[in-house]
Amino acid sequence: MTQAVVVTGPDEVAVREVTWRPLGADDVRVRIAGVGVCHSDLSMADGTLRPSYPVVLGHEASGVVVEAGADAGVPVGQHVVLNWAVACGTCWHCEHGEPWLCSTIEGLTGVPGGTLDDGTPFEACLGLGAMAEEVVVAANAVVPLPDDVPLAEAALLGCAILTGVGAARNAARIRPGDSVLVVGLGGIGLSAVAGARLAGAGRIIAVDVSAAKEMLARTAGATDFLVASPDLAKQVRALTEGRGADQALECVGSAATIRQAWSAVRRGGTCVIVGVGPKDQQVTFNPLELFHFSRTLVSTIYGNSDARHDIAALLPHVADGSLDLAATITDRIGLGDVPTAFARMRRGEGGRALVVLPTGEVA
Repeated sequence: MTQAVVVTGPDEVAVREVTWRPLGADDVRVRIAGVGVCHSDLSMADGTLRPSYPVVLGHEASGVVVEAGADAGVPVGQHVVLNWAVACGTCWHCEHGEPWLCSTIEGLTGVPGGTLDDGTPFEACLGLGAMAEEVVVAANAVVPLPDDVPLAEAALLGCAILTGVGAARNAARIRPGDSVLVVGLGGIGLSAVAGARLAGAGRIIAVDVSAAKEMLARTAGATDFLVASPDLAKQVRALTEGRGADQALECVGSAATIRQAWSAVRRGGTCVIVGVGPKDQQVTFNPLELFHFSRTLVSTIYGNSDARHDIAALLPHVADGSLDLAATITDRIGLGDVPTAFARMRRGEGGRALVVLPTGEVA
C-alpha cells in the first residue's frame, strides 16, 4: 500500500492508503520525487472536469523507476518525468503531426488505477494519479531524464513548463523582438513568460490580479508588469507604440480575460488561449472587428507539445541555466497540504506548489 491524494466527490479531498494495480510486462513502478499542483487537479477535485470518483489526483510528476516489467525497456534507477498525454501514434491527428490532439486521449480524465484501503476501485487522474508516494504506469508514459537534472523540480517539465513554453514557441510562434502579453501568472503563465523570453521576445508584458506576482514575473523574464484592470488593452497599446501586442497568451480561461487579451493584440496579431475555462461562459465578437483587426485566435493543448521529444529539447536550456526549473515554485509541500494549495490557487496566490517526497536509494 502507498499513500495518495484521493478525491471521493466534489471537494472531498484526503490522503488515503491505496493499492495500485499489479505491475504488467509493459509497466513500471515509479517512486515519486515531486508532483506539481496544477489547476487541472483543482478542476478534477471540484468536479469541473467531471472525473469518475474516486480518483487519485496528479499528472505533473517526476521520480525514479523502482520496478520494471519484463518488456518495459526502462532500467531500474532511471530518473523520469511522467507523461500524461501519451499519443497513440496511429490516429489521424498523430499521423498528421498533431499528437497533442490524439483521438485516443481526447476527453480522457482517468484510467483504472487500483483500489482504496476499503477495496473500492479508483481511477488514476489522466492515466497517472501521481499525487502518491508511488505509481504504476505504462512504460511509454515515462520520459527519461539525465541524473544531473534536479529531480523533484523536473516534475514541472511534465505540464506547466512544457505547456507554457510550448504555447509561446509552438502556438504563438514568437519571433525575436516581438512584443508579448501574458495574462494570468500561475505556474503555466509564468512558464509562458519564460517561453517568450527563450523565444527572444523584446517586450514581455505580464498581467495578474495580484500585485504580489510582479517579482515572480520579472524573474521569469517579464519586462513590464500590470495589475489586471478593465483598461488593459489601452495600457498595452501605450507600451507598444499604440499598436498592441504582437502575441497574447491568455492563461486564465475566462470569458473576460480572453476578450481582454484579444482586444490588446495588434491588427494581424495572434491571441493564444492557454487556460481551460468553463462551458457556461460566452466570448462575443462582432463581424466587423473580426474583419477589421485580422487577428488570429487559437487555443493550445499541452503547448502543442509531444513530451517524448519536447522535454529533451528543453534540457539544454536547463543545463545552461536559461530555464530555471524552480523559478515558478513558491510552495514546497507534503501530500496532506494539497487542499491548502488548492485554497491558495482559488485566491490567486503564489506560483506553483510542488509536493516533494523522499525517493530513498534505488539499488
